This record gives sequence, C-alpha cells and structure tokens, in this order.
Amino acid sequence: MKFKVTKEAILQGLQSVQNVVGTRSTLPILSNVLISAEKNNVWLTTSDLDMTIRRRIDATVGKAGGTTLPARRLSSIVRELPSAEIEFDVDEKDVASVTCNTSFFKIMGLSEEEFPPMPEAEGKHSYHIGQGVFKDMLKRTAYAVSTDETRYVLSGVFLSFKNEKLTMVATDGRRLALTESEVDFPKGAELEIILPNKAVNELTHILGDEGELKIFIRETQIIFEFGDILMASKLIEGSYPNYRQVIPSQCDERITMEREGLLAAIKRVSLVTTDKANPMTLSFTKNTLTIVMTTPDVGEARETIPVKYSGKDLTVAFNPEFMMDPLRSLTNDEVYLELTDELSPGVIKGDMPFLYVIMPMRVN
Repeated sequence: MKFKVTKEAILQGLQSVQNVVGTRSTLPILSNVLISAEKNNVWLTTSDLDMTIRRRIDATVGKAGGTTLPARRLSSIVRELPSAEIEFDVDEKDVASVTCNTSFFKIMGLSEEEFPPMPEAEGKHSYHIGQGVFKDMLKRTAYAVSTDETRYVLSGVFLSFKNEKLTMVATDGRRLALTESEVDFPKGAELEIILPNKAVNELTHILGDEGELKIFIRETQIIFEFGDILMASKLIEGSYPNYRQVIPSQCDERITMEREGLLAAIKRVSLVTTDKANPMTLSFTKNTLTIVMTTPDVGEARETIPVKYSGKDLTVAFNPEFMMDPLRSLTNDEVYLELTDELSPGVIKGDMPFLYVIMPMRVN
C-alpha cells in the first residue's frame, strides 16, 4: 500500500476515530487503527468490539491495500510532523515507512485480516434527522444517565421512535431529562432502544451542527452515517422502566427565572462545598428567590435573585449539581420551575419540547 496525504487531513481523521481505542485492550489489534487505501480515498477505522468508527479522508493513492498501525503512536507522530504532505509506504510484512520533508519513521503494524469487520450502513429500520438536532437532544439528556453499574438499563439514553417523533430520555432514579423532536419515518418503523453512554459521548464529540444524520437499526446494533463518518455501536439489551409515571401530572406553583442568572447564582453558592450531595435550599417569596448553601466547618453562602412568582411562600432543597446540569444544556433565556411542596418532585421546563424532573432532598 502506498499513498500521500496532508498532515491536516490525516490528523483530523485520527482525532475522529481514536477515542474508541482502549488503553488496556486485551487484543493487540484493537490498539491499532485500520488504514485502507482505494482510488483517492483512505479509510481510518478503530474498534473496541462494542463500538466501531470509520472516517474517510482524501488522499493520493499510488497502490491500494490495507494495514493496521498503533493508533495513539501514529497520532502522536503525525501531530509533531511539519505541515506538509506525508507519504505512507507499507510493505507485505505490514511495516510502514512514513516520510514528511526531512522526517522519517518506520512503524511496525499488524495484518488487516485480524481486524474486526465494519458493519454495512443498512438495517431493518432507518431514520433521517439533522446532525445538530440529534446532538442537541443528546446534550439535553445525557447528563442524567446513571453511573451505577448495577442498573445496567439506565446506563444509556433511551430512544423512542413513536408517533412521528423521536423521544430521548435519561434517568438515574433521582432526576430525569426528556426531550422530543419530530422525525419522519414509516408506521412500521416504530421502536424503542437504549443507546450506551460511550456511544452517546462519542456522538456529542464528532457530530456536526449541520448536515444530515442517517440512523440504521438492527436487532442488537445501531449504525450512524454522517458526512465522511460511519459509526456502529451495540445496543443495551433490556426493558427501560416506565419513565412517564415519575413525571408529575400537575404542579401547584410555577416560577419564571432567568436561566443564566440562576446558573451563575447556584455556581457561586456551591463554592462553599466540595460535597456534591450537599443540599441547597431555594426559598421563594413574592418575585424573589433566596438560595442558601451551608456546609459545617466551611461556612455559608447566600444569593438573592429576582424571579416572576406570586404564589405561596415555599422552600425546597435540591442537589446543586442536579440543578445546574439542565441549565447548562439549555439555550433559553428563561426557564420555568414547577413545584407543589418541599417533598414533591420539581419540574424544569423551557420554551421547547423538554422537561427535567428533579427529586427534592431532605434537610435536617
């Protein structure tokens, strides 16, 4: 195999795929990137068996072929090379000679035949959605995914293709984030799946803000195709719990708050604690919110901000991190907090198909 490529093209390609490469892989081949050259294209592929990513880059191919090279070492070498054309020449023993101006490297590779196959972009069901739309939906929900390894079905984002819309949900049992978007698909393509958190994180990293995203779903696998990238991931098997039963059907009080001002105030009062489980009290009186955080042996912080509220005086305690997560992910100028009393769940909403349920904390 022989090809020439610009430093920028191959570096960008390697950065798109190398996050999949594990640092402690039991199979040596999974530490490598598969490089395949054909016509004027070079494909870079990485896999950890659960997830596979392939990226196409432009190149001048002198001789078609394929090999696998250590992904992180190759990326480190390319990053330090001058901004010029890089030539790859790989012999039949998978030894790659890499030349760029006066720089020369010889890298030992492994045969491409050992590399796991990449699934084709096809499936029983397919869907089309904007990359930016899907990416924003993931950002508005993924922070609520459970990190508890014993609650396996909650360790991913739930995707429901039903009623001509895509519904995304994430919950860890103490809070729940839900968002929706209209999507066109045939009636027979209604289904529900759970997307693993590793795939969620990778998609939020490599999806663009514009362009189309094609989604193909098989029995135990999901495939995403967008731009020059193809990504496949295993799905989480199991039944997602009935999340709708934890969403309050109605709340007694509704408070309108300026999102960035609220986020900044919570950030400031959180400075007096290092314990993420420390409760923060929110006291609502007419058009006023007082936020208080007290930490024994450290001190106390208090913030007072204006809000739009004319209901009964109400005090409730929440986890400050759980309150900040949705505020960071939204872009609305205003958010709405719906409450009933200090023991009932609170609901945060915005001017979009989004809601966030947060359980209150008990304060001694």
